[in-house]
Amino acid sequence: MKIFNLFISSILLLLLLTSFSNQPDSAFSLTINVDSLRNSKGIVQFGLYNSEGSIPDEKFTKYYKLSKAKIANNSSTVTFNNIPIGKYAVSILHDENNDGKINRGLMLPKEGIGFSNYQTIGFSNRPTFDKASFIINCDKDIRVKVIYIIK
Repeated sequence: MKIFNLFISSILLLLLLTSFSNQPDSAFSLTINVDSLRNSKGIVQFGLYNSEGSIPDEKFTKYYKLSKAKIANNSSTVTFNNIPIGKYAVSILHDENNDGKINRGLMLPKEGIGFSNYQTIGFSNRPTFDKASFIINCDKDIRVKVIYIIK
């Protein structure tokens, strides 16, 4: 009887452990596309953010993940992998001179910038994490518009 109880207990434990290993993945991929860049100079810097107050991030220091990608035919794409479920926002820099920072002229960016969920940027439409954020709970593909304030 003891052997039978031990056998049943072992089977139940095995079933319990394997049921947890069959849980769906909780990490996803995010692909970000930008097009209509004004030229193919430099690179595109993609910042992925996951906390309130993290954007705007002019020096690209508050990001969750950062990636840089080449430009081809005035377009660029990057994929972030292993992203847990959560709230995220994206910040883009068309870094034409490849120096890793937003270059300015008369206080305004000379290079293209963009944020998820933004079609325009201005004094009355300043980027915030809350307005730029979206939920990742599956693999996602988004397009971010790059805005050139100084032509």
